[in-house]
Amino acid sequence: EFRHHHHKYHQIMSAPHHDYSRRKDSNSIEGSSSSSRPNQQQAPQPLSRYESQKRRDWNTFGQYLKNQTPPVSLSQCNCNHVLDFLRYLDQFGKTKVHLHGCVFFGQPDPPAPCTCPLKQAWGSLDALIGRLRAAYEEHGGSPETNPFGNGAIRVYLREVKECQAKARGIPYKKKKKKRNGQLKAINDEANKGSRKR
Repeated sequence: EFRHHHHKYHQIMSAPHHDYSRRKDSNSIEGSSSSSRPNQQQAPQPLSRYESQKRRDWNTFGQYLKNQTPPVSLSQCNCNHVLDFLRYLDQFGKTKVHLHGCVFFGQPDPPAPCTCPLKQAWGSLDALIGRLRAAYEEHGGSPETNPFGNGAIRVYLREVKECQAKARGIPYKKKKKKRNGQLKAINDEANKGSRKR
């Protein structure tokens, strides 16, 4: 049953982008039907896609903790359990991350298949942590002790992002440098102008 649950989770985590366009359609349908029936406002609203996903993520994480040996309660959970959970999810990933020895390392569109591992994409993990961080506090957890907001999680996600950027040839860093360079140029111009005055 747990495997089945995680298979479903795997499908959710790797859902294609066109699902989001489907969400827009359903929202527009709900909007038109609700406007024609103003008297039914008291009926409970269906959960948004984000809220549904957040609930599934929270349940999956709780199940993961229960399956540890020995089981871990949510009150005992710390950032190490969260890091282990993120690594565990890699087995359900669909993003090819080339290893250093692979001939396709650093190529965004490799021309042929290879044996490098599939992992969870950085963006998926980052969004997941955001949802779990919110869910933790909604379930009574303190922001000060929130394991999902721990600095170690941010460091891990940054490392995953940089590693995947290099392995897949995605220029995350180049964009940042360019932006910072533009800001520096603007600041330099502003400083020159103030000096002239």
